[in-house]
Amino acid sequence: MALCGAGRLLLQHPRNALRTFFKHNRTFCCSNNDPQEEQIREKFKLFPGGCIDLHKQESKIALMTINNPTRMNAFSGSMMLELEERVRELETWTEGRGLIVKGAAGTFCSGSDLNAVRAISNPQDGMKMCMFMQRIQTRMLRLPLISVALIEGKALGGGAELTTACDFRVMTADAVIQFVHKNMGLVPGWGGSARLVRIVGRQHALKLLAGAKKVDPDFGRQIGLIDEVLSSPQGGGNVLVEAEQWLSQLTKGSAPVIRAIKNVVISGSELSLEQALRTEIDIFGTVWGGPAHCEALAQRTKHK
Repeated sequence: MALCGAGRLLLQHPRNALRTFFKHNRTFCCSNNDPQEEQIREKFKLFPGGCIDLHKQESKIALMTINNPTRMNAFSGSMMLELEERVRELETWTEGRGLIVKGAAGTFCSGSDLNAVRAISNPQDGMKMCMFMQRIQTRMLRLPLISVALIEGKALGGGAELTTACDFRVMTADAVIQFVHKNMGLVPGWGGSARLVRIVGRQHALKLLAGAKKVDPDFGRQIGLIDEVLSSPQGGGNVLVEAEQWLSQLTKGSAPVIRAIKNVVISGSELSLEQALRTEIDIFGTVWGGPAHCEALAQRTKHK
C-alpha cells in the first residue's frame, strides 16, 4: 500500500519541527554539568535511606514505588537522586505505554525527609533542591507514557505535589491529599502549585494551598483533582490491580500511537497554539501510514 510506504518514510525521517518541540525537554535532562546542581547532588548523597523501585511489566505499564515506609515514604536525599535515574530509564523505554506511581506499605508519600530538609535549610540550598525536583517532575510529566498516581493513605506536602506530576490521580476511599506547606511556613517548590492551578483552577488551588485543606475522595472528584475512587480497601492486594485495570483502558493498543497521543497533549498544553498545531502535524506524520494505521485501514475498524 502506497500510503503505508509513505508512512514508513515519515517514521524513518521525522521532521525537524518535531525534534525542536522536544528540545526543551532535553534541556531538563542534560543539566548535570551545572556546578550548582552538582553541589546539591553531593549534599543529597549525605542523606541516604529508602529507595525508588521501578518495575517494567509485561503489560507495558511500569510500576514506580516510593519506598521509605519508616518515614511515611518521605524523600531522603538519595531518593531524590534515584527518582532522576528512574525517570531517565523511563525516557528511554520505547516499548512503554503507561506508568503507575505509588507508595510502599499502604501510604503514598509525605514529601521531604525532615533530616535532609534541616541540613539544607539555607535559602540557596533550598532553591537548588527545588530546581532539581522541579526538573525531575517536569520530565516525569512529559514522559510519553500515560501516568497515574495511585494514592493510598496520605499524600502530604511534596507527596501531594508529586501526584500532580502524573496525568491522572486515583485514590482509595480513606486516602487524603493535603498541601501542608503553609503549616511549615512554605509554599510548594517542586512545581506543585503551577501544576495544581492548571488541574483545578485558581480558586480551588488557593483553597488547597492557603487553607491547607484536606482533600478526601469526594472533594477531590468535585474539584477535578481526583479521577477515580477505587473500591478496594487501602493496603489490599486488589488496589494495584484495580488501578492497573483503570489505566489499561487508556493504554490499550499500539505503543507508538499511545505515546504520540501523550506527546500531542503535552505540546497542546505547553506550547502556543501556532506551535502546538505545527507540532501536531509533525507527530501525526510519525504514525500516518504506520503499522497500526495500516492494520486499522485493512480491518476497517473506524466505526467498530
